[in-house]
Amino acid sequence: MKFSMNRNQFLQALQTVQRAITSKTTIPILTGVKIALSEENLVLTGSNADISIETTIRSADEKAHLEIESVGGIVLPARFFSEIVKKLPDPEFSFEKMSNQQVLIVSGAAEFIVNGQDADNYPRLPVVDSSNQFKISAKVLSTLINETVFAVSVHESRPILTGVHFILREEQLKVVATDSHRLSQRVIPLTDGKDFNLVIPGKSLLELSRSIAEDEEDVTVAVMENQVLFKTKDTDFYSRLLEGNYPDTDRLIPSEFNTEIVFNSQAFLNAIDRASLLSHEGRNNMVKLLITDAVVKLTGNSPEIGRVEEVLEYEKVSGEPLEIAFNPDYMKEALRAFGDVDILIQFISPIRPFILKPANEEASFIQLITPIRTN
Repeated sequence: MKFSMNRNQFLQALQTVQRAITSKTTIPILTGVKIALSEENLVLTGSNADISIETTIRSADEKAHLEIESVGGIVLPARFFSEIVKKLPDPEFSFEKMSNQQVLIVSGAAEFIVNGQDADNYPRLPVVDSSNQFKISAKVLSTLINETVFAVSVHESRPILTGVHFILREEQLKVVATDSHRLSQRVIPLTDGKDFNLVIPGKSLLELSRSIAEDEEDVTVAVMENQVLFKTKDTDFYSRLLEGNYPDTDRLIPSEFNTEIVFNSQAFLNAIDRASLLSHEGRNNMVKLLITDAVVKLTGNSPEIGRVEEVLEYEKVSGEPLEIAFNPDYMKEALRAFGDVDILIQFISPIRPFILKPANEEASFIQLITPIRTN
């Protein structure tokens, strides 16, 4: 096994697969990166219990300057090997596998000999069922993840809620995340693919969104029994699926409301940010929103520090007067997901969940927040 190539191009691929590699594994070989060289491509693989990432560097890629002399494979310690590649002195380097599972890395006047492991002992990746797959825009997929994944649970007491629920039914893809205190849901049309119902770990989706290149156009998604594969031009991203039944979140979303208000999301976010400066110092992390015909006011309070009060500007308001308390961090994350648009917030009562959605759209993107009881 012997090749030479551009250091930066190799490092980019190495950093991509390292997202799947952890030192906290019961399988020692998974602390390493698998390097497999064929007559045309160099393939790097990283894996842990939840995700596996495989990325390909092609000899036809002019930026890579990949020159292949002989084929083969080896597994090298990922963290240590990555530090070596980062510090190589020249833009190009050569890589040669010697006897006894060792490799010689040469760049300029620097030479490293690194001990590796037999690539045949590395676990095999799942076999893909090509009959159940669909394509989705890379930009749309990244947006779906960013609009929902922040609402997953961080507690393992209900493992199913640490994932994002993907349901394809009647040519509509619904993506939902909830931690039982808040919910984020996006629905988009999708005419490609068979119906499915699966839950993908939130941590896997975060790594996936970081792995998708900005210039990527489409992602092919293949659904298997207990795995899902996201495939781009050069990278395959596998994630395990969570087992169990996701709760029926449709029943949580109310359809009738008593109070409605429209804010500019960025202006409201800035006000929440100011109010939460004091609320974070208190025992109860909450702010209060007062809505009347005469005034709309936001307050944050900490007995130890002090009190903040701000009269808010709004686009329009209707319905009954209301005072409601909520977690400002939930509100800030919800508002950031909308971007700089006008949002409609709809309330039933101070103790019932309320929803947020874009003011000028149909209900394709909805967020729900449960208030904090103050009595």
